[in-house]
Amino acid sequence: MKKLLLTYLLLSVSSLLHAQLLYRGTLANALNNEPIEGAVIQSGKKTTLSGKDGSFRIELQPELTIAVSAIGFTQQLLQVDPLQKTILLQPSAYHLKEVVIAAGNDHLLSNSISKIDINIRPVQSAQEFLRYVPGLFIAQHQGGGKAEQIFLRGFDVDHGTDVKIAVDGMPVNMPSHAHGQGYADLHFVIPELVKQIDYGKGSYYAEQGNFNTAGYVELQTANRLTKNTLQLETGLFNSFRGLAMMNLIPQKNKKHSAYMAAEYIYSDGPFESAQQFNRFNLWGKYNVQLNDRNRLYVQANLFNSKWNASGQIPERAVKSGLISRFGAIDNTEGGYTGRINFSTKLVQRLRNDDLLEHQLYYSCYQFNLFSNFTFFLNDPVNGDQIKQHETRDIYGWQSNYQLKKTAGATDFISSLGAGFRKDATTDSELSRTKNKTEVTEPIQRGNIYETNAWIYADEKIQTGNWLFNLAVRADYFHFAYADRLHSSRPAQQKIIFSPKLNIQYSFSKQLQLYFKNGKGFHSNDTRVVLQQNGKQTLPASYGSDLGFIWKPTGTLFINAALWQLFLEQEFVYVGDEGIVEPGGKTRRVGADISLRWQPFTCLFADANLNFSRGRNTDNPKGENFIPLAPTFTSTGGIHYQHSKGFNASLRFRYLKNRPANEDNSIVAKGYAITDASFSYTVKKLEAGLIIENLFNTIWNEAQFATASRLRNETTPTTELHFTPGTPFFLKLKLAYTF
Repeated sequence: MKKLLLTYLLLSVSSLLHAQLLYRGTLANALNNEPIEGAVIQSGKKTTLSGKDGSFRIELQPELTIAVSAIGFTQQLLQVDPLQKTILLQPSAYHLKEVVIAAGNDHLLSNSISKIDINIRPVQSAQEFLRYVPGLFIAQHQGGGKAEQIFLRGFDVDHGTDVKIAVDGMPVNMPSHAHGQGYADLHFVIPELVKQIDYGKGSYYAEQGNFNTAGYVELQTANRLTKNTLQLETGLFNSFRGLAMMNLIPQKNKKHSAYMAAEYIYSDGPFESAQQFNRFNLWGKYNVQLNDRNRLYVQANLFNSKWNASGQIPERAVKSGLISRFGAIDNTEGGYTGRINFSTKLVQRLRNDDLLEHQLYYSCYQFNLFSNFTFFLNDPVNGDQIKQHETRDIYGWQSNYQLKKTAGATDFISSLGAGFRKDATTDSELSRTKNKTEVTEPIQRGNIYETNAWIYADEKIQTGNWLFNLAVRADYFHFAYADRLHSSRPAQQKIIFSPKLNIQYSFSKQLQLYFKNGKGFHSNDTRVVLQQNGKQTLPASYGSDLGFIWKPTGTLFINAALWQLFLEQEFVYVGDEGIVEPGGKTRRVGADISLRWQPFTCLFADANLNFSRGRNTDNPKGENFIPLAPTFTSTGGIHYQHSKGFNASLRFRYLKNRPANEDNSIVAKGYAITDASFSYTVKKLEAGLIIENLFNTIWNEAQFATASRLRNETTPTTELHFTPGTPFFLKLKLAYTF
């Protein structure tokens, strides 16, 4: 009775005096009590977003009502009870109309869109989630064992040099890696566990640091399983996959949750020499609501993968009939990689409603790769096979403090962050080998120690229809190398400051204009830094975006931008040869267009068009092309999702011809590939059919302009070398959920 009386008095006083009431609440999933991040809460002209723990605060208008919109949940218009602190939202079908344009949520819009994608698209590996970023392409050239080659915004990113990648806050990129700077292998993630993708193009984000030049991608895995799953898949080329995901604590327990997931994959691939590719993943996560203001997350995973490979092959060998497209010059390539990750995170909502996050993580990583890119160019007797090896320990900590203050009609949202990461690499090796067993010549060998510490401040000022975002980040690096083959050089240190400025203007709930500007960087390999005595240690990038987000109807979403990016030095350690290749200053300009359309509840369509033009500003005209830089890419598809359990998807990706060398005399061939999938769910059973390369297109996946010599040739030839793209591939899936 007292509670009802108090509520009545509060409502009456607020209504009579037309006073604004500051309401603090939390949004949670009604099924499992998980916090809902990025929901848009509106009261009159006031708008706010829910934080990572689902909490929000908003000044209520006299009517004391709020409108709540969150992707995947039923929209609600609520009469607020000031004593009710937790609002439960009911899950519903994903619909584009739930995507709301609001000041400050531009990057959360990509999260919302990604939730729709994850819900309707089948994926084969976690690495394929990179394709969810509009304009991002990947190419595999060791049959799924190695990290994919990445293309974004006119960059051939190699394996991750200019795109920062993380999973649940843990870094994936490897600085000073044996195979290439920024090497990012996502295969340790079980794809069915991924529930959200956070991504951004350009270097405009204070919380992102090293390797964030062309953009960043972070995967978020589930904290709770909505159901237990047993799944089997089988396909062409002797392919098999098994998956099990199990809750360890009943779902009705709202305070604690824990689950385990395991995945095993085997495939021989389409090559004449069987890949014998196998991978095993084991993943576990536990989280607990310690009290109303503190939540603890703990996760660990184990991953290992082993494979044989046929490698890249020269065009002339195929044209002459020496080998087929799926043959090999050296079929003894291959490798092994493994990783153990551990992470713990504490999320605290302080008494003054500020948010504090702490995360500690550790990774133990192993890598062993055998490749042959030039065949008999350097050693006409034993061949040019090389071995790249390393064992690495990664230690990290990061914290973030967020607070929100209001002065009149202006909101101030502040974020302060700090952290460090230490990589200790033991026995990083590059050697020439024979048949994977005999070392014929050691080229590089030693221990690498690299430390990165950072601090940043980010301020968002929201007033009326304007949002101003000012930020600055400072990164400190320490580079050291204990050389086992030569005398070691003195350690080097370097600091770089990265300012950011982003401005948004929201004309309405349907249209938002934005301007982004920022400085980013990618570090160079420790061995390069010490060889150059600290010169070009942290080449900076300077980028700008001018674009808009427009939702002309509830079912149509358009995002378009013009952009430019200048890079001080494409100066990278080439792990395949153990040499330094400074690429010079480069400038790229381009345009991105992304469209989403949902004409009916059951039908989704999307299309992405990405244009870019890149040139090396240090080279003379005509010889200033950037090798392998994409000039035009497009992706898209149509998805049908029926309430009766039938789903179908048809997707395409197109990559235009592009220069493979500086004078464009060698051209990397473009391609257009179509994939299809079908599934039907009845009660607890799901049957699916996945077809890659539906029309059996002949295409080249990874491509390089390389000088090589075959065994019987007297002189080398520089031409296109490639890994053949997967031919028509069919896979069947059967899943049981309970």
